[in-house]
Amino acid sequence: MGDVLAGIQATWEFDTDSVLIRFERGIRTPKLLSSLRERRIPHEALASVTLSPGKRGTVVLHAVPRPGADPLMEAAAGQLKEGCDPYRLVLPAERETLAEYYVDELRAVLQPDADQPSDRYLVSAPQAPLGFKAYDGKASFDGANVAFRWFWTGASSAKWKAGDQSFPVSELSGVEWRSPEVFEGYLRLLRRGADGTQDAGQADQDPAAVVFGLGYGPVHESLPFAAAVLESVRSRTQTPAPALTAPSARRDPADIADRIRHLGDLHLAGLVTDEEFTKKKAELLAEL
Repeated sequence: MGDVLAGIQATWEFDTDSVLIRFERGIRTPKLLSSLRERRIPHEALASVTLSPGKRGTVVLHAVPRPGADPLMEAAAGQLKEGCDPYRLVLPAERETLAEYYVDELRAVLQPDADQPSDRYLVSAPQAPLGFKAYDGKASFDGANVAFRWFWTGASSAKWKAGDQSFPVSELSGVEWRSPEVFEGYLRLLRRGADGTQDAGQADQDPAAVVFGLGYGPVHESLPFAAAVLESVRSRTQTPAPALTAPSARRDPADIADRIRHLGDLHLAGLVTDEEFTKKKAELLAEL
């Protein structure tokens, strides 16, 4: 696509195979989005795209990733507040017509299996090294090992007895993140061969977990950390599947005609330039 849709706190750049989301850095932008800076979302990572009315004269373009496609959203497990969802783009209501066009374009490139979970991560997690301070210790990740260094002011006697911890990613099966914005939040490393008896209520006693508290382990630090560890764990356990080249499907001529008419309406309304209209029309005709 190659076009840009600027919204409130973020800009979406539409490419031929992905959407590049750039987040603004400002006092009104949620810290999580500011810390992410930008994310490239391949079309194959998307399950659905919607456009709905927002608050106070806005509309919301919302993309939903396929389960298993984005380690950040996998780690969040539905705990993010609406304003921190990196897949939401809030726009002034006057851009609704233009937003509808891009929603139609994205829907047209969704994969045939978009309603199925992804067997691998398709969106990159924040890169290591990463670290943050929890209530009872400091967590760090260098890409190969996760380390916990306990604070004498917060760590339990069980953790002091166990000593500082270091976990090779090769020994982990996953990460459990409970948001620091709720009571008894924590980040727990799940180890291979565990019998499943770990009790989430005992994170303060578990040397494989750090616990959060007021002002400790904030979302914008601990969630990207969890996502990076998850991505590293999966990359070490996956067996690459043989690449399959899917035959390119031809688009319905009636659908192409509708899109060209829609594009023409945007052109007449002054929402796309002559050059953008000519380029996009040629791209649509090439799909016949």
